[in-house]
Amino acid sequence: MRIRDAHPERDAGACAEIYRPVVTETATSFEESAPGTEEMARRISAAIEWLVAEVDGTVAGYAYASQHRARAAYRWAVDVSAYVDSAHRRRGAGQGLYATLFDRLRARGYREACAGVTLPNDASLGLHRAMGFEEVGVYRRIGWKFGRWHDVMWLQLDLAPGAPDPPAEPAPASGA
Repeated sequence: MRIRDAHPERDAGACAEIYRPVVTETATSFEESAPGTEEMARRISAAIEWLVAEVDGTVAGYAYASQHRARAAYRWAVDVSAYVDSAHRRRGAGQGLYATLFDRLRARGYREACAGVTLPNDASLGLHRAMGFEEVGVYRRIGWKFGRWHDVMWLQLDLAPGAPDPPAEPAPASGA
């Protein structure tokens, strides 16, 4: 498995295909329409970091970080997500993607990673717990999809325990 930066033109279609069944067949995502290649390319370009895992030259999964909230005081916090194609699950792609993503975020000065997991979702909770996330709360009946309400568990990972105060701003991505 190889983990690398995602490229909007090259990887958007594969990422959209991995995400499509998550949107159309599960409540894991609260989106109601799966984004196409063009929208996924826009999302890749807008992300703080977006990585893909390749297996034999095929995109097997992706993980990304986006700004947690718009207000300035939140600038050291990110929301993170990882999605792995069903044919490649339980083979370490999610952990590999997250480990690389978190290393990059730490290097740039980010301090907290947040993740929301629609319940129930034992696989996602297992991944997040294995990566060191702690549960911080549950939004009850927060999302309506497929004719019923769903809860979302929020988890948080301290990316730099014991680190000194952060720099004035997180560093831009390399090459930015």
